[in-house]
Amino acid sequence: MPQKPTVNPPSQFIEADLRLAGMLDSRMIGLLRAIDLSGSINQAAKQMGLSYKGAWQIIERANNGSPKVLINTMTGGSKGGGTRLTETGRAFLNLFDRLQIQHQQFLAQLNKDLLDDPNIILLLQRLVVKTSARNQLFGHIIDIQIGTVSAEVLVKLKDGEQIVVTTTLASIEEMGLRVGADALLLINSSDITLASDADHNAFLVNNRLPCRVLRVQQDQVNAEVMVLLAGGETLAVLNTPKSVIDMGIEPGQHLWVIFNSNAAILGVKN
Repeated sequence: MPQKPTVNPPSQFIEADLRLAGMLDSRMIGLLRAIDLSGSINQAAKQMGLSYKGAWQIIERANNGSPKVLINTMTGGSKGGGTRLTETGRAFLNLFDRLQIQHQQFLAQLNKDLLDDPNIILLLQRLVVKTSARNQLFGHIIDIQIGTVSAEVLVKLKDGEQIVVTTTLASIEEMGLRVGADALLLINSSDITLASDADHNAFLVNNRLPCRVLRVQQDQVNAEVMVLLAGGETLAVLNTPKSVIDMGIEPGQHLWVIFNSNAAILGVKN
């Protein structure tokens, strides 16, 4: 009798990078850490595979976006300028390290939940799908509406905007979801749609957030639009080059990001 094929799913269905306040990501943190160790922007840039100008742009963005200066640069230093992290800069490094551990634990639990469901594994293998949730939003749960087979969780972002997330009744119990709990939302860039002021109300979706276009990157197949939300978070939206042209999307433009309640993956801090 022939044996049934063995299912060997990938270890990570869901991948995501940690980003704080829309700007503090692993690349910026890596540059800060390299500066702290070398005391030189030039040496740190080489270690990170950046140009000197590119490193300076990241530093300026970090300093401008922080309530306190993260990096001090003095002339005449023995290591190419005497660049040093401030106490605030080192505090950010320590904070990122702690959150990175929690972030990886959260993603590991999400992937474990998928690996524990044989039907999900077979479905994802059949479609050759590997999810990459680049977008992350932080907030807290302000309401939970229990239905017959599912529940709607209302998450309030730091700017006051609210997002509706649909989840299963089992998840409510297993994750211990409760009003007041801190929440993390992961949203794939392909699950988000951009709409104009005139058109966004025409879409039958649960969630719509005002935004401003930061930049557009595209090739012949895809276009990625980076947008800034009112609270300072950034979202990546995957679009087609034709849609970008048809909508006249360009930096500085005010649009709406819209997505359904089942598009966001909900996580909470234990």
